[in-house]
Amino acid sequence: MKKILAAMLLTGFLAMPAIGLAVSTAPNVNITTALNNVTNWAFGLILVVAAMFMIFGAFTYITASGDPEKIKTAHNSIMYALIGVAVAVMARGLVTLVQKMLGV
Repeated sequence: MKKILAAMLLTGFLAMPAIGLAVSTAPNVNITTALNNVTNWAFGLILVVAAMFMIFGAFTYITASGDPEKIKTAHNSIMYALIGVAVAVMARGLVTLVQKMLGV
C-alpha cells in the first residue's frame, strides 16, 4: 500500500510541470529579456560553483597537515576560483557596457 501511495505521489509531482506548461497562450518575451535572464542565471551559477571551489580549497588547506602537495592543491583551487569570479564579473561588465553604448 505504501509503494502504491508513493508511486501515485511521485507521478503527481512529475506531472505538475506538464500541467503548468499546458497554458494555451505563449508569454510575450523579448529576445534581450530572454538573453538577460540566461546571463543572470549563468552568472549566479558561476558564483555558486566558485564558492564551492573556495570552500573545497579552504577545507583542503585546513586539513593539509603541512603536506606541501595538499597546500599547493588548496592554493590553486582558491586562486582559480577567484580568477573565475573575476572573469565572470568582467564579462558581465562588458555586456553591460556594450548594452549602454548601443542603448539597449
